[in-house]
Amino acid sequence: MAGIEEVAKLAGVSTATVSRALSGRGHVSPASKAKVEDAAARLGYVVSSNASSLASGRTRNIGVVIPFLNRWFFSSVLEGAQQALLRHGYDLTLYNLSGDGRERSSVFEHFLLRQRVDAVIAVSLELTEHEVQRLHELGKPLVGVGGPIPGVRTLTIDDVAVARLATEHLIALGHRRIAHIGGDLEFDVDFHLPTNRRLGYEAALHDAGVEPDPRLFAPADFTIAGGYHAAKQLLGVPHDRPTAIFAASDEMAIGCILAARDLGMIVPRDVSIIGIDDYDLSDFFGLSTVAQFPRGQGEKAVEILMEQLEPGTEPPTPDSTPLPFELRVRSSTARPPE
Repeated sequence: MAGIEEVAKLAGVSTATVSRALSGRGHVSPASKAKVEDAAARLGYVVSSNASSLASGRTRNIGVVIPFLNRWFFSSVLEGAQQALLRHGYDLTLYNLSGDGRERSSVFEHFLLRQRVDAVIAVSLELTEHEVQRLHELGKPLVGVGGPIPGVRTLTIDDVAVARLATEHLIALGHRRIAHIGGDLEFDVDFHLPTNRRLGYEAALHDAGVEPDPRLFAPADFTIAGGYHAAKQLLGVPHDRPTAIFAASDEMAIGCILAARDLGMIVPRDVSIIGIDDYDLSDFFGLSTVAQFPRGQGEKAVEILMEQLEPGTEPPTPDSTPLPFELRVRSSTARPPE
C-alpha cells in the first residue's frame, strides 16, 4: 500500500502539505489540495486514523449528548452538527440520555472521560458544576446548546421572548381568550423550557391588559398525541372555548389542529393555533409558528468547537451567543370569530 511519501512525490508537494490537505487541519491552497487528493486517489492512499491520532493526540471524534433521540428538535440539532462535523473531517459519537439518571452519570463519569472524544456538545442539558469541571480538567472543549451554563461556551434561546412573540401575534389579530398548551412538570428540568414559555405567554397577556386564566392552560408531553388530548380538553366545552391556542411546540400545535377538526371546528375560522419550532410538517399543516432553526444550532455549535480545536477557523465567539428566532405566519391564525 502506498505511503504518504509516495503521495507527496506524485503530487509534487511536501509530506506536511499532504497531511494538512487530507486531514483538513491547517491552510493548504486549493490547487495543492486538488493535487494531493488526485495523487491519493490514484495511489489508493487512505489516511490511517490510528497514526493520525497518535501524531496529533486527537481522535477527530466529537461526543454529542442529548436528552431524547425520538424528538424532532433534538434529531434536527444532531443532523446539523453531524453535517458540519463531516465537513471538518470529524466523526460523531452520540450519547442518548433518555433512560434513567444512571445513564447520565455513566456517560459523564466514564464514557466521555476515556479519551474517546476530542470535545463535547451538550444539547438542552443543564450541566452540573461537577460535570463541567471533570471535562475541563481533561482539557476537552465543551459547548452547550439551549441555555446558559456557567463556565461554558453556550448557544442560548430566549424561551420567554419566543413565547411572547407567538402570543403577541395572536393578540395583534384581536384574540383575548388565548389558551396555552405547555409541558408537564417532568419536562420542566434543564433550562426550565416549559416554565419560561408559559412566562412569556403570560407576560404578553399582561401587557395587553388580559389576566391569564388558569383554566386555559393544559399540560402535555411535546408530542402530537399529547397536544391532541390537551386540545380536546380545552375545546371540548362549546360555550367556554378559547378563540386561540398557543402550543409550546409545533408537534403539540399539530395535535391541536387535528383535535379541532375532529370536533367539527375549522382552523382558523373557529380557533387560531400557533406553535414554536417550524417543524418539518408545519408548512404542510399551514401552521403559524416561531422558527428556531435547530439544524443551524447544531452547525453553530460545531463552529464554536472548531475555534478551539482548529484555531483560526472562525473568529472568536462570545461566552454566550443568543440564537435567532423568527415569526412565520401561515394559514392557522386569523382574526377571532365575531
